Amino acid sequence: MKRRTLDFLFATGGVLLAGLLLVLGLVLQHNADFAKSYVHDQLSAQKIVFTPVAGLSDQEKKAACLVNYAGQPLVTGKQAECYANQYIALHLSEVNGGKTYAQTSTDARAARAAATAAQQANAANAADLDKAATVLEAKVETLFKGETLRGLLLTSYGFSVFGDKASQAATVCFIVFGLLLALSIAGFVHAATKGDKIVQ
Repeated sequence: MKRRTLDFLFATGGVLLAGLLLVLGLVLQHNADFAKSYVHDQLSAQKIVFTPVAGLSDQEKKAACLVNYAGQPLVTGKQAECYANQYIALHLSEVNGGKTYAQTSTDARAARAAATAAQQANAANAADLDKAATVLEAKVETLFKGETLRGLLLTSYGFSVFGDKASQAATVCFIVFGLLLALSIAGFVHAATKGDKIVQ
């Protein structure tokens, strides 16, 4: 096969591959832009604002991100992760001695069953058991709301991470696209300027 033909084939293949990488990069970048704007819009709609530094407790000040984001509106995935893991998680741990919604709910059901049984038996401590069950049920409600919000914020964070990864992949595609295009152009130039040497 002639060297010129071989150069032309390689250069053409390089252009086609570069074109595919360009399309892939554009698709990935579009997805990254969508993820970023979607997360921003959804978080902005929640109107969450980080507590100013002056309002942070000593425990909260131990979380560097709460200090860094103090007073700012929550609009990014990284901020959502910080708020969920450092602010909400901290306060949820204080609701019932670190117990989760599921654990507290189990305790509350058992306490309510004990209170109901005591009332039916006209036990002397029936009122105390009812009060204790009511307190636990209120904690269940608080934990449910807090853990739900925390989960939603962490989902937004995860979505933003996928967007960041897509943006990084798009950048790689664009770089490789540029290299392949440059090499392909060099191949066409070489094919046009060199002789028809036979390559065995």
